[in-house]
Amino acid sequence: MEAAQLKAEFLRLLKEDEEFRYAVAGLLGFREILDAIRSLQEQVAHNTEAIRALQEQVRALQEQVARNTEAIRALQEQVAEHSKAIRALQEQVAEHSKAIRALQEQVRNLQEQVRALQEQVRDLQEQVRALQEQVARHSEVIERHSARIEELARSIQALGARWGILAEESFREAMRGVIERFFGGEVRRWTYYDSEGFVFGYPSTIEVDLLITDREHMLMEVKSSISRADVFELWRIGQLYEKLTGVKPKLAVISPFVRLEARKAAEELGIEVYTSLGL
Repeated sequence: MEAAQLKAEFLRLLKEDEEFRYAVAGLLGFREILDAIRSLQEQVAHNTEAIRALQEQVRALQEQVARNTEAIRALQEQVAEHSKAIRALQEQVAEHSKAIRALQEQVRNLQEQVRALQEQVRDLQEQVRALQEQVARHSEVIERHSARIEELARSIQALGARWGILAEESFREAMRGVIERFFGGEVRRWTYYDSEGFVFGYPSTIEVDLLITDREHMLMEVKSSISRADVFELWRIGQLYEKLTGVKPKLAVISPFVRLEARKAAEELGIEVYTSLGL
């Protein structure tokens, strides 16, 4: 089998045969070097024996030349033939040496590939550990948010039950306090004059509640009741906010009454809904 075919077969086995790949990974090192050295020693010994045999032939020829002066020309022709054979053998030895060097280079390359694969495996293991830690942290955050959302829903329900005695602005202020308590940060009013008419199609002043925490920006529509038009309006305001600030905000509607079509629209647009009742 030629060196290129051997290399291709070796690489194929590394890719397709897991047991062979692990065996190579475990055996790479001094064993292959020692095997290569032993192979070289055996070849040198074989070549040495061949050279000794040729030397014996040369000595026999020289003795025959001394004894048979009349046959010098014939012996010279024989020596020429033997010299040609020696050159052929030397060329074969040179080719074999070249092939051995190529195989040694292939072994070194394979060792480098194995070391690189080992480094990649270690890097992947580190990434997996980091992802596991991140998932664990995210799970804790989700649990905390779930608890806060439950508390927020109960607060909305309580405020909705008292809606008969609260004006809408009072409801908004009460909900700001609840949101600041559960989510942290401070709720403020984001106001912007939309001269291009991005939201409504004509120039108008945009106002929406904004909560900024360490991790995210949240735009909220806090009203006594939410319609589908309110949902689409908040969605367009979110696009305008991202266009102006470069930050993609989370969007949420908060109300004790969210109409069914508004709830469906919010779900399709990825807007969170905090409510206790729906129409």
